[in-house]
Amino acid sequence: MGDKLELVDARDAHRTLRVVAVSPEGALAHTDQTVYLLPHTRLTRLRHARHAPANTRLGGLPVLDGKLVLHRGDRLRLMAQDEAMTDSPAPALGGLPRVPCTLPEVFAQVNEGERIWFDDGRIGGVIRQASAQGLVVEITQARDGGEKLMSDKGINLPDSQLDLPALTLKDVDDLSAVARLADMVGLSFVQREQDVEELRARLAGLGAAHVGLVLKIETRRAFENLPRLLLSAMASPAAGIMIARGDLAVECGYERLAEIQEEILWAAEAAHMPVIWATQVLETLAKTGVPSRAEITDAAMGERAECVMLNKGPHILDAMRTLDDILQRMQAHQIKKRPQLRALAAWSPLG
Repeated sequence: MGDKLELVDARDAHRTLRVVAVSPEGALAHTDQTVYLLPHTRLTRLRHARHAPANTRLGGLPVLDGKLVLHRGDRLRLMAQDEAMTDSPAPALGGLPRVPCTLPEVFAQVNEGERIWFDDGRIGGVIRQASAQGLVVEITQARDGGEKLMSDKGINLPDSQLDLPALTLKDVDDLSAVARLADMVGLSFVQREQDVEELRARLAGLGAAHVGLVLKIETRRAFENLPRLLLSAMASPAAGIMIARGDLAVECGYERLAEIQEEILWAAEAAHMPVIWATQVLETLAKTGVPSRAEITDAAMGERAECVMLNKGPHILDAMRTLDDILQRMQAHQIKKRPQLRALAAWSPLG
């Protein structure tokens, strides 16, 4: 007891902790200041009458979901996930908040001045510095009161020409479980027919050529290469596509989304390939229990696909019942891209 511990926290602030209790299980330390700790933060014990200085790193620190409130003009640093979770000295960072990225390979393929979007386009920014070690981003689009950036949110780079494999090393490892347990596998960030062929070849090598494929169409490059992607996927015994409308809106522009989803539906119908209508369907209802008027009409448009995807929420059962009611009503008016022109029963004959 009585020892003092020094550290530099996650915001590069110097802090001192005082040990107030010691037990075989560990030590309890106290401070009057706010301290932001990360796994591997280094603790240094100051010189004590009986002990020489010593240092160690934190371990076993529980990981909590992070949250940043970002305003226009704020800057942050995008880093590899393992680097963002350490306290390695980085004086050039200038105390910028660090945001982890699970695919740091993109850092070497982007340029200063290109746009970057977070969380399905809710927060927009421009890349001000780019290197293989990370990106410095200036926030240019956010609400007046600021936007919250939570952990595990998607990142889009619509201006960047990315050359990345559709299958990561973890994806390849996971395919062994897919081959044993799954009826279908989804391929995210597919861009070229070679991506589909690689997945089919790996499934065949695992004795799982029968597993169905779902191609997630979420980038501009995937949309531009859609006919080739469809032809490659049709070589599989079963295949379908997902229209990831949130990512497509960010990648191609919100003003083009309506046209793009129409063209994807037409192409999929020509290929006799089923479609999953995805992203934010009845999301307000699922989260709050009360739908918006616009999302009711949007859900009705889902009748033209074979499947509609709902996101989780505390009112998800209400959302499922509402979607079922909407689709049952609409199926008498629309079959995929074809209107039925059924007799209308809403009004009695005029006498």
